[in-house]
Amino acid sequence: MIKPLADRVVIEPKAAETKTASGLYIPDSAKEKPQQGTVVAAGPGKKDEPMELKAGDCVLYGKYAGTEVTVDGKDYLIMKQSDVLAIL
Repeated sequence: MIKPLADRVVIEPKAAETKTASGLYIPDSAKEKPQQGTVVAAGPGKKDEPMELKAGDCVLYGKYAGTEVTVDGKDYLIMKQSDVLAIL
């Protein structure tokens, strides 16, 4: 498992939608990058900036935020706590 350092968090992105509300299937080339996910692990925070996120939080983040990594066949994002926009 990944253990983030300082004010970083590991997020498992939510799967991209494959179907529209009206029932049409979306091809892979037209799918949007997900902007929602679940925090898998969180670092301890910084001295002047405590960690507000914890494992299990459902969060919204910027479209191009974070670094994509693959561990054991699963995709994760590693980003700073400040890149997270909101907790759902």
